[in-house]
Amino acid sequence: MTITSTPGAARTEQPPPDGGRRGRARRRPRRDRVVEALWGYAFIAPIGLGLAVFYLWPVVQTAYFSFTAWGAFGGHTWSGLDNYHRMLHDHEFGQAMVNTLAYTGLGLVSIPLAIVFAALLNRPGLRGIGVYRTLFFLPVVTMPVAIAMVWRWLYNGDYGLVNYLLSLVGVDGPNWIADPRVALYALVAVGVWSSIGYNLVIFLAGMQAIPKEYYEAAEIDGAGPVRQFFSVTIPLLSPTAFFVSVISVIGSLQLFDLVYVMAGSGDAARANPAFPRLETVVQLFYDRAFVTNDRGYAAAIVMVLLLVIIALTALQFRMQKRWVHYG
Repeated sequence: MTITSTPGAARTEQPPPDGGRRGRARRRPRRDRVVEALWGYAFIAPIGLGLAVFYLWPVVQTAYFSFTAWGAFGGHTWSGLDNYHRMLHDHEFGQAMVNTLAYTGLGLVSIPLAIVFAALLNRPGLRGIGVYRTLFFLPVVTMPVAIAMVWRWLYNGDYGLVNYLLSLVGVDGPNWIADPRVALYALVAVGVWSSIGYNLVIFLAGMQAIPKEYYEAAEIDGAGPVRQFFSVTIPLLSPTAFFVSVISVIGSLQLFDLVYVMAGSGDAARANPAFPRLETVVQLFYDRAFVTNDRGYAAAIVMVLLLVIIALTALQFRMQKRWVHYG
């Protein structure tokens, strides 16, 4: 149909040829997106509710309790910054923080060890790789308390297997958990041994995700296995190493079970001359919160630990731009 208009005449709106279905079709996706978003929020609501109830609310409560003083019968009063001021002059807290940071720093040796073991297991044609994976991963699926009890026996200065093996080569081993000179290193060795399997599985998965074309190109250029490892594997594995380093640092800063079982707690632990070199921040938090019922001070201790974890994690994310390659 041809529409003829004359000057000065009112323009007549013509109905769309499809009866308005096209306009409704343009509006329908917007409603669909809203409905889809509502369904998405509905699906993540249980997780968000769980995070709020079991993670965020305890953090808020602990932050509040860190500004309170608790009595012997459970009541508490507002004390302001007294707990944090007391912490600055608490030698035991300072030593526990030093021990925790030292354990965390020394425990990072598990990362290069896991990379080396993963590279050895990633060799083509290696037989029994499933058996090796299982052997390395067994400590990860074992209860930490069971690991600590076994190593407590192995480290025993009188009848432990470690000192027995050393005696076969003429070495008189120390009482590993009761000697302040070696107690922390003995604890680090157990931590590295128990965590290396978890890191190894992650690195092994990262290595198998590296395209083989990179190795073929490096081989054509004359690079041997060692050069390929340092020039291809390590750079392309850096995102995996960054992830492992973050979770390793966070986990090491929260060390508790190994110390609790191997060194004990309360008066029994304080009878151990090496306990000042083994006590961690979480161990001190447990002692103050559940042994001496000094919960306000315990809350302040764990809040400081939370700030340390956040600071170190933020530092790792800041530094990862210098050594992590994503492309």
